[in-house]
Amino acid sequence: MNKLTKISALTAVLGITLVAGSIMNPFAEGASVGSQPGTADDPVVTKSYVDQQIQKALQGGGTATQAPVATATPATTAAPSKTPTPGPSSTPAQIASTAYVIVDVKPGQTLIAGAGAEFIVRAGKAVITTQDSNGVGDLTDGVDLANGTAAPTNHLLSFPREGRGITVQDGQTLGLVVMVRGTYTLK
Repeated sequence: MNKLTKISALTAVLGITLVAGSIMNPFAEGASVGSQPGTADDPVVTKSYVDQQIQKALQGGGTATQAPVATATPATTAAPSKTPTPGPSSTPAQIASTAYVIVDVKPGQTLIAGAGAEFIVRAGKAVITTQDSNGVGDLTDGVDLANGTAAPTNHLLSFPREGRGITVQDGQTLGLVVMVRGTYTLK
């Protein structure tokens, strides 16, 4: 087959496809999923109308069959208190949070996680402290960090059991800034 014959055949196939598609188009028009917007079956609603209906429902003007309208309000949570610095005769306080809280760890202090806690070291140089051979899960890299290993910044660290934690690396004069979710103790 020469080049001219191939181009002619391709043009004929495309032409037939276009003709068949235009013939089939009127039949596909009734197969649409919904009605046209703006008709009685699918009315167009403005924001002011929706706001008006919400106010009417909140003021008790709705009918008994109307479902209550839920409005989005931010959840108010009390700010977690700072962990008290333990004195010679006091024990460290254990704090739990379902949202991330910022914890400042000073040199010489250890941030110990409760079971299932998550840490993200945001600033400073941290070291993993654990007595287990398994260590702490670095979920960002998918590795296990053993005792004495440097904890990378901006990585999600998972503490599956109590007693594991992080501390400021030796020789560092600045502390750590850590985002914590779950139960933790600052010693």
